[in-house]
Amino acid sequence: MDLQQSIQNQSDFSLSLAKHVITTHARDKNLVFSPLSIHIALSMVAAGSDGPTRDELLGFLKSKSIEDLNFLVSEIVTGVFSKSNGGHRRPRLSLANGVWVEQSNRLKPAFREIMHNSYKAVSNHVDFQNKAEEVREEVNAWAEKETNGLIKDLLQPGSISSDAMLILANAVYFKGTWQEEFDEWDTIDFEFFLQSGSSVKARFMCGGGCYQFIRAFDGFKVLRLPYVKAEDNNRKFSMYFFLPDAKDGLPDLVKKFGSESRFIENHIPHKAVKAGNFIIPKFKIGFGFEASGLVNGLGVVHPFFGGGGVSEMVEEVLYVSKIFHKSFIEVNEQGTEAAAVTEDEMGMGWCMEEERETTVDFVADHPFLFVVREDVSGVVLFVGQLLNPLDE
Repeated sequence: MDLQQSIQNQSDFSLSLAKHVITTHARDKNLVFSPLSIHIALSMVAAGSDGPTRDELLGFLKSKSIEDLNFLVSEIVTGVFSKSNGGHRRPRLSLANGVWVEQSNRLKPAFREIMHNSYKAVSNHVDFQNKAEEVREEVNAWAEKETNGLIKDLLQPGSISSDAMLILANAVYFKGTWQEEFDEWDTIDFEFFLQSGSSVKARFMCGGGCYQFIRAFDGFKVLRLPYVKAEDNNRKFSMYFFLPDAKDGLPDLVKKFGSESRFIENHIPHKAVKAGNFIIPKFKIGFGFEASGLVNGLGVVHPFFGGGGVSEMVEEVLYVSKIFHKSFIEVNEQGTEAAAVTEDEMGMGWCMEEERETTVDFVADHPFLFVVREDVSGVVLFVGQLLNPLDE
């Protein structure tokens, strides 16, 4: 398979999905979610499907075959998310997959092998019929542990039924330190303009005179803030800020963001320019939603009906009843910490001495989009929008 093309397809999927999540769940809310987590969770469903269900999921995930999809996930799990303990300001990150199957049933050998080899998933036999609430608590504890305590109470009481047969879950965690941290002494109160036309006072991180990766386009600017590299130097993570020029320009930018292929690749600031006025708000966002209706509305219909072709996981034919997703992100002077979990229920740059002529302002005092990305591979980890830095 063409791994680079597959990752590009994953990136296009991520931004397209972000556009739909914003328009259906977050028109007037701060948002963060992990399209990668949703992608992997749906890939697990695809790996256990056949017929029209498999075809729908492959089309939705922009993949040619199950083999390509499984290989892509395997490369992400073992490559982008290879072990990193965060020593000496290095990034900390993890990706985990889990399978909970009703104890009266068994995973089919082929599906179990895929989960173990490609997805590195841990499988658990549980008693849904008599201990559904205990299973829910077990899944919640797993999600909290795998996200370093950031994602709590993924599944609410009563959300797991006694006739459930299988739960598939994915957890993504990332913590990165800015390559050049902001000085907390420079953090100030500044005005942030809301979509309503009013404004609020928020805490802003400030810089100026340093060189930053900023690039101006027609109607918006892009800032890339790199994190300290991983130990092996083969992984380079960055946070991208997509700031519309107009204070009410976010809806138009969202349309471009989610519709144009290779949007990030075509709008990467590759050169550092001298930053003039340079301020970014601190923020925390927690966001959760039930995604099955969204996925269904985008044309993935068969997995959500009994007998719909989810037949390669266990001996019984299953269907997807719910897809839960929950994410968190915090951006401050030191860097970024973010996490996300998806569950399917079945059944700043640096200063340089060299003088340059171009000076570019980047004043993020109104709604913008952001992305956390691994730049060597191009894998998108998190996507979000900030409408009000005071709302968590």
